[in-house]
Amino acid sequence: MTGSSLRPRAGLVWRRLPRVPVTVVYAALLVAVTVTLAALGPAVHDRVIGYASTNLHNLGEGRVGTLIASALIADDGRFFLWLPGLVCLLAIAELLWRSRRLLVVFLVGHIGTTLVVAVGLVVAIELGRLPWSIGRVADVGVSYGVLTVVGALTAVVPARLKPAWLGWWLAGSVAVVVVSDDFIEVGHVVALVLGLVISSRLQTPVHWTRGKAAVFGVGVCFGYAVLVHTPELAMVGVPASAVGAALVAMISGWLSRVKNTVEGPLAPYRKKH
Repeated sequence: MTGSSLRPRAGLVWRRLPRVPVTVVYAALLVAVTVTLAALGPAVHDRVIGYASTNLHNLGEGRVGTLIASALIADDGRFFLWLPGLVCLLAIAELLWRSRRLLVVFLVGHIGTTLVVAVGLVVAIELGRLPWSIGRVADVGVSYGVLTVVGALTAVVPARLKPAWLGWWLAGSVAVVVVSDDFIEVGHVVALVLGLVISSRLQTPVHWTRGKAAVFGVGVCFGYAVLVHTPELAMVGVPASAVGAALVAMISGWLSRVKNTVEGPLAPYRKKH
């Protein structure tokens, strides 16, 4: 592709950025925080992670600000590799739902899952299933919000493909719960299920284009990578990802040929309110 043909496309992308302000601002904040922490060195990095973590120690101390601060820290050495996938996921959700609804879904997923996980940890500690030291384990990042958004995107999946879509995600979730003993992985499943519940309230008319369908596919594949990223799932994850990629490609191709989806039965009620 020549430079002259790239320029119009770059200009088109630039003109569409105002349509996804939440995605742009959030990505910029993540980049700024990541670069700043790297520049300040390991000691400052560790202190910030410890302060912003939504672990039981911080929540027990009343540091409710961690519920927001933790979502602004991407404590991952591969941040710039997966950032495009995050941008695609949030961008398609914002294009379909508008900015306020994306923000609500993401925050409900991030904060709600954090609190559910915290309650589960308290119960497990009280029952002697987990040591008290688990209450100081760092827990920051974007994954809870990401998987809630992915689950909520079930609302736009065609009805005839929805059983395969749900089966794929539920199979991945079961594998995560069975194989992993990390509470954060369980939190990922909780976030996904929360998104599935939210999806029942997000049935709105959608004007699909090939571009939107492609962004949807990239974003959803990123979400699946977040769900099954653990080393223990590597052998399962590769074939499952191949099947999932084919499924997402099928859904994206179907969506690229559809102009509008049909509103759910509650649409007239929502319009009046």
